Amino acid sequence: MTVRIGVEEEFHVIDVESGSLVPRAGALLAGLPPRTYTHELSQSMVETNSDVHTSLQGLHSDLRRSRRRLDAAASRQGLAVVAAGVAPLGRVESVRITPAPRYEKMAREYRRVADEQLICGAQVHVDIPDHETAVRAMCAVGPWLPPLLALSASSPFWLGTDTGYASWRTMVWQRWPTAGPAGCFAGAQDYDETVAGLIRSGVISDAGMIYYDVRPSAHQQTLELRVCDACPRVETVVMIAGLFRALVTDACARLAATGGTTGCDGRHEWLRAATWRAARSGLEAELIDPETRRPAAAARVVQALLRHARPMLEEHGDWELVRELAQQTVSAGSAAHRLRETAARDDLLAGVDLLVAETRGEQPTRRRGRTAPPHDVAHRPPGPWTGVRTSFGGG
Repeated sequence: MTVRIGVEEEFHVIDVESGSLVPRAGALLAGLPPRTYTHELSQSMVETNSDVHTSLQGLHSDLRRSRRRLDAAASRQGLAVVAAGVAPLGRVESVRITPAPRYEKMAREYRRVADEQLICGAQVHVDIPDHETAVRAMCAVGPWLPPLLALSASSPFWLGTDTGYASWRTMVWQRWPTAGPAGCFAGAQDYDETVAGLIRSGVISDAGMIYYDVRPSAHQQTLELRVCDACPRVETVVMIAGLFRALVTDACARLAATGGTTGCDGRHEWLRAATWRAARSGLEAELIDPETRRPAAAARVVQALLRHARPMLEEHGDWELVRELAQQTVSAGSAAHRLRETAARDDLLAGVDLLVAETRGEQPTRRRGRTAPPHDVAHRPPGPWTGVRTSFGGG
């Protein structure tokens, strides 16, 4: 089976010395190929677009390569880039809107929501046979998106303070009028009429402003995952991409086998609550089990996700790799947990250093003059390509 995947990653642009967000995306992007590297709404953010891949190994290499090139461009400017849902030391004043008609219109229309768009995500695209299948598959994969959010959670701090959430980005993001769980649509016509109605209402300008946690892409024949925080470790992105591809291909297979019937009860109200729980807890407390809709330990919910996705993970040859990465992620804790540990042990600037190092794929180091206990370097990025076998998830 060959089902292609691609990833868009968003990065915060920070000053190396202060660790604070700076509106210097233009300087960073100068000289980089626009096909791969591009602007976002805020000038303190940049986005990268991967090539299309059939293997997770190819995707991993691509993302590592694009991160290295972006980091080199940033370093030449005295800057660094951070892949995280929120930059810990951001300031609202650092948001300057990128001078483009669409972004300027959004800033005028949405005011404070746009002003505080200090958040970055990771989006995964998976090939889909057609638009009808994409809309129906949204319903089937929806229950499994909160666990993917929990695996990605990397944004506990907002404007220098701990929010108590693992993904504060989710809470900021959901202020947009179309953000959050997608709900259930009868089919492509129902979905398209809904989008057209939202555009006619004036609440959004175009289909690209449908910010559901999962959606048919407005420009490609893909189903797009949008629920996740940007992830410091590239391996986390690869793991989520593999899981999402398995969920989508499983949904497509079930739709084909049933003549388009999803088996959904149409009741998705619980999904918003499950998404909130994932944003609040990350991997460090209970999540909502999609199979029982009751609270369960995060490790148990991730195991249920792996169990559900295993047939298609095996079909793509991804099972061993994704299982290993999932175990490493649950064992080490979310990026939000690692960031909090570092900030508590040292300070928040050390937390920024951790995020920079993990974004680069390096081991964290202490700044000169800063003292820390010997376990300062305990959070080594995982090595998923070594073939280590684990018992997590069975088999």
